Amino acid sequence: MSNTEKNNQNVVNPTKIITGICRLSYANIWQAKSINGGTPKFSTSVLIPKSDTVTVARVKKAIQAAYEEGEGKLKGNGKSVPPLATLKTPMRDGDVERPDDPAYEGHWFVNANSGTAPGVVDINRQPIIDTSEIYSGVYARVSLSFYAFNSNGNKGIACGLQNIQKVRDGESLGGRTKAEDDFNDGYQSDAEDDFLG
Repeated sequence: MSNTEKNNQNVVNPTKIITGICRLSYANIWQAKSINGGTPKFSTSVLIPKSDTVTVARVKKAIQAAYEEGEGKLKGNGKSVPPLATLKTPMRDGDVERPDDPAYEGHWFVNANSGTAPGVVDINRQPIIDTSEIYSGVYARVSLSFYAFNSNGNKGIACGLQNIQKVRDGESLGGRTKAEDDFNDGYQSDAEDDFLG
């Protein structure tokens, strides 16, 4: 695909974006989980640094495009389309909504989910199969799609999880350490010496 074709593809689908380097939190991408008894979904919270003004602008533009594309759905049986400012949107302020969580400090966050598993690749775009490679705390680029919803009186813009590209490891946000890190000090007890001897 040429660069012109890629650019045209982005114009054709203004509701889909690729983020800059973000951090994943509540990464549930290997097995679909049900939240509050709903349909099981794959999901993650995408932490976008507030300093990444390019990604922030892309998200805002895609939300606006999803709003315009979904005006009919948002209007529903009403006489007019509610203003975007009055609707629930997926981009939220980590400093305001998660003030006690240092991982969210200085970040916007978007909760994205999907009924189908996201594609997951490494920096060389090779598929990642080892589930330990993607976890809460990893740094990645994410493709997201935005769409309007109107369900049971709730209206707004939601975010769909498409694909993930791991960029680099980060400190786990789940408080869990990797086994290889726990046992890397070469420690061996006397009991082990006896057993191994």
